Amino acid sequence: MASLFPHWTLKTGGEVAPDERLPMGQTIAMGVQHVVAMFGSTALAPILMGFDPNTAIFFSGIGTLIFFLLTGGRLPSYLGSSFAFIGVVIAATGYAGSGPNANIGVALGGIIACGLLYFAIGLVVQVAGTAWIERLMPPVVTGTVVAAIGLNLAPVAVKMLGTTPVETGISLLTALFVGLIAVRSRGVAGRLPILLGALCGYALYGLAANGLGWAKPIDFSGVAQAAWIGLPKFSAPVFDGTAMLLIAPVAVILVAENLGHVKGLAAMTGRNFDPLMGRAFMADGIATMVSGAGGGTGVTTYAENMGVMAVTRIYSTLVFVVAALVALALGFSPKFGALILTLPVPVVGGLALVVFGLIAATGGRIWVQSKVDFSRPRNLITAGVALTAGAGDLTLSIAGFKMGGIGTATFGAIVLYHLLREREGTR
Repeated sequence: MASLFPHWTLKTGGEVAPDERLPMGQTIAMGVQHVVAMFGSTALAPILMGFDPNTAIFFSGIGTLIFFLLTGGRLPSYLGSSFAFIGVVIAATGYAGSGPNANIGVALGGIIACGLLYFAIGLVVQVAGTAWIERLMPPVVTGTVVAAIGLNLAPVAVKMLGTTPVETGISLLTALFVGLIAVRSRGVAGRLPILLGALCGYALYGLAANGLGWAKPIDFSGVAQAAWIGLPKFSAPVFDGTAMLLIAPVAVILVAENLGHVKGLAAMTGRNFDPLMGRAFMADGIATMVSGAGGGTGVTTYAENMGVMAVTRIYSTLVFVVAALVALALGFSPKFGALILTLPVPVVGGLALVVFGLIAATGGRIWVQSKVDFSRPRNLITAGVALTAGAGDLTLSIAGFKMGGIGTATFGAIVLYHLLREREGTR
């Protein structure tokens, strides 16, 4: 009888598989690096919706642990705030764009409904297998969705590069630091390019801004005022039918996103994760419901952390247990959260430039690994149109449901692929 969890074997060099582990110190350092990678987006998404960032971070840790348990510790993933919810939450709550969301309860009820639908889809996949979803979203579609996510996020990274030559220079140097550390460093340092790159960029910005006055100084007043320990700000859901119908369909986007992430991980690790697909969907659905029940955002497997794995080639699932525990600590520590938020925007922009680019490149890797034939017009047009819709953030409003660029690219790729069915005998 197979054990509930794998027996992680110690690995001290080279690529580290999901069922392998690093020494304890390196595992902790890698976990912290994954927290750094997810932090900006996981904190930014709730802010854009009027949610409390610390609460969202807390539930990202809870969700990641749920995911770890339900997938038996065999699928390396971090669950963070999903950007797919932003448009529908704003529409459902009438959020004005600043301060706490007065109608957060209505949004939470919709998030729970979305999580329930997501769980149901996962249950069908677990019982019926992945063949139907593979037919619905073959490699050309999943690769396109993953690449579109990276391209859709690209303007976010570019906007964070700064408005002055000093800020832009620090952003680009931060990206260069990450690349140099990833390519040229050996040992532990070579495994922590995102974290060490962030520290190098932070130090450089501190010297230029706080030391030489060339940029806006880092403000530590928020850190001084914040408490060391404090409970997250929990909120109760309100189940409003209109909001639930508006928010629940986001589950389809999450399925495509999660499927693309799992396929991306399979491409990176050379392993078949299809038997875990249903459990991955169900785990994400449960995590979204738990988060919505307490005031957190809807969650999804995080592309940023896939980018970290692509750089480090470390896929040990134990790293994500550490990351989840660090996220829980952040949720209970307003002071540490405030310290992380002092990371200058240009530094975050430099990190995003690398990580978001790696997300887009992972989509291309799925195409290569699956030998997608782009001489076939069906594949070429499907990918081309969907990528353009995602990169351009094409937003559609259908019966009150606002679908942003990622959603448009996702549904566009699925619909186009099946509408453009080739005649028998054609390539």
